[in-house]
Amino acid sequence: MRATGSNGADSLTGRVAIVTGAASGIGLGIARRLAHSGAKVALFDLNGDAADNAAAKLCAEGSDAIGVEVDVSEREQVQWGAQDVRARFGPVTILVNNAGVGEFQQFLRITTEAWNRLLAINLTGTFHCCQAVLPDMIAARWGRIVNISSSSTHGGQPYMAHYVASKSGVVGLTKSLALEFGPRGITVNTIPPGFIDTPMIRDAEANGHLGNSIDFHATRTPVRRPGRPEDIAAACAFLVSDEASYITGQVIGVNGGRNT
Repeated sequence: MRATGSNGADSLTGRVAIVTGAASGIGLGIARRLAHSGAKVALFDLNGDAADNAAAKLCAEGSDAIGVEVDVSEREQVQWGAQDVRARFGPVTILVNNAGVGEFQQFLRITTEAWNRLLAINLTGTFHCCQAVLPDMIAARWGRIVNISSSSTHGGQPYMAHYVASKSGVVGLTKSLALEFGPRGITVNTIPPGFIDTPMIRDAEANGHLGNSIDFHATRTPVRRPGRPEDIAAACAFLVSDEASYITGQVIGVNGGRNT
């Protein structure tokens, strides 16, 4: 069933969206929500086969979706991917920058290569994607960008200095773009997810990086459960809607009350 807007129609019908890192986890949850709301959605992911499979499932549910293999840290790939979406769906007016990578490492053991890799994907990848589609939004005088950052930017996180630095940069980039492009009808916001049950978190739990189990951390969350990709997707769907036209430059925490 498709989500509908306040007027009873599909709320994003006619919109073209790109969601990065969309083959699984939070990205897939967002792509599905936008597609069910009527948008034509391109699923960018480093794993092209997984993106194609996810898009095929959305199409089987009655949505318009395509998978596109893109490494967001590579500018030429981002530009090619955006052009492919335009050719198949039309100008892009919704962008959700979700692609990201994390790593646990003691600060003094973080190599220059590891530091550059996280910034290249998490921060510079967001930069590449924004520059690739903003011309479409400027021409339409309507655009929505949502950058998925991290709740770790609120208070830091030990053994993740490079990750936190990259995601904090995403927050700053969001605020700057909101100021620059607000007069052109374009809003830019960021969602820092809290403790969300995703394959990445499950891997961290299996490798002993969480300090305890997912269930334990859920007991320390005011709503007493871990978040789901659908929780982030719901907030994102609102931020890219017409109803959110007066919300820009904001950090919209979706974290069950863990960070207030």
